[in-house]
Amino acid sequence: MTISTKLRRRIFILMALIGALSGSPAFAKAESLLIGAARVFDGYSLRNDAAVLLVDGRVSRIDNRAAFNDVEAVRIDLGDATLLPGLIELHAHLSFRQVPAEIVLRHGITTVRDVGGPLHAPHGGDGSLRLMTSGPIITAADGYPIPSLGQSDIAVPVSTEQQARDIVGKLVEGGAVIIKVALEPGGEAGAPWSSGHAHEHGSHHVQAQAAQQPHQSSSAHGSADKPSAWPLLPENVVKAIVDEAHKLGRKVSTHIAEEKGARIALNAGIDEWAHTPCEALPDSLLQQAVAQQVKIVGTIDTLSKCPGVISNVRRLAALGGEFLYGAEIAHPDIPWGIDAQELMYLVHVAGMRPLDVLRTATSTAGQYLNIPLLGSLLPGAPADLIAVKGDPLQNLKLLEYPELVVSGGKVIVNRFADAD
Repeated sequence: MTISTKLRRRIFILMALIGALSGSPAFAKAESLLIGAARVFDGYSLRNDAAVLLVDGRVSRIDNRAAFNDVEAVRIDLGDATLLPGLIELHAHLSFRQVPAEIVLRHGITTVRDVGGPLHAPHGGDGSLRLMTSGPIITAADGYPIPSLGQSDIAVPVSTEQQARDIVGKLVEGGAVIIKVALEPGGEAGAPWSSGHAHEHGSHHVQAQAAQQPHQSSSAHGSADKPSAWPLLPENVVKAIVDEAHKLGRKVSTHIAEEKGARIALNAGIDEWAHTPCEALPDSLLQQAVAQQVKIVGTIDTLSKCPGVISNVRRLAALGGEFLYGAEIAHPDIPWGIDAQELMYLVHVAGMRPLDVLRTATSTAGQYLNIPLLGSLLPGAPADLIAVKGDPLQNLKLLEYPELVVSGGKVIVNRFADAD
C-alpha cells in the first residue's frame, strides 16, 4: 500500500467520524461503524467491555472489544456508558396527534406502534422512526372514541359480523400490523377519556371499589350492571373481528377499562389489552386473562390516577401475566420518547427486575411484532441503538435522555465527547 493510499484512508475515516459525531448525513457514506462501551445490553443479556460492529444498516457482530483489534471501521468509544437497542413503544397515537416523529426518535424510541390513527403501511427505520399502525379503532356506532374524538382517522363503526370482517380485511390490506377494538362504556374515575363523562354515582362507585381488598370482586358493587353511556360492540361481532384477524395473521388489541368490556374481550378471544384496566377487575377475570395468555400493554403511568390500576397490575403479575412496554406517547402527561416512569412502575409494581424490563421494551417487543431480531443487537438485527452515560440498570431515568441514537446504522444523536 502506498503512502498516499494510507493518507487517503485516514482522511476518509476522519471525515466519516466527524459526520458521525455531528449526526450529519456524511456518516451514511461510511460502510461500517464500531461502537464500544463499558456495558452492552444486547436485548437479552448484559456484556461488559464489549463492542458492536454495524455494517450497511445492520448489526454485523457483537463481541468483546479485543476481538475487533484488526477490524477497519469508524470507531466510537463511549467509555463508561451503556449501549443497548432502541426501545420499542407499543401504544402510541403519533400520527393522529401529529407528534413529530423525529423528536420521539431523538429521545430513544426507534420503533413505534400506533394503535389508533391514520392507516398506512409500516415505514421508517433507515434513519427515521420506524412507524407501524393498527389504523382506525373498530367500535360500535357512536361508541368510543367517536363521542370525544370524532371518527376521521381514529375510528370506524360496525354493527354486523360481515361489516366487521370486511373492515378487518381492508385494514390489513392497507398495512395494519394489528387490529384494535374499543370496548369502552366510559365513566371510570381517573381515566383521561372519561373526563366530564362520569356515570351518575360513578365516582362514588369507583372510590368504594378502590377501598376493597384485592381479592374481592368489583361486581359485588354492581359495576357490571351500571348503565353505559357509550355503546359497546356485541360479543358476536367482536368474535368475528378476532376470527377474521387471526385468519389474516393479525392479533387483536382492545381498549378496555372495566369489567363488562373485559368480559366481552375474553369471551371473544382477544389477544391483547391495550391498557391495564382502570377499574379493579374481579380475580376470576384476571385469572382467565392469564390462562388465555392475554398480553397487557401497561400504560400504568398514563392511567396512574385510576384507583384500580395498581391492584390490577400487582394481581396480574402474581398470576404470571405478561406485561409489554407501552406508555401511550401523545398523551399529555407522557414524554415524547422513553417514559422512565412507566419502566419504574414495571419494576416497583409489577415486580420485574430492571434487566427484564429492558428485555420487555426491546427484544420481547420485537418478537411480539413478528420481527424477531428487532430490539436486539444480534447479528442481522436492524442497527437501531441508543446509549446513555452510566448504568440504566441502576437508574432507569437515564434512559429518557440518550446521548447516542442510531437508526438503521445512521447516527441521529451523538453527544459523547470522547469518541476516537
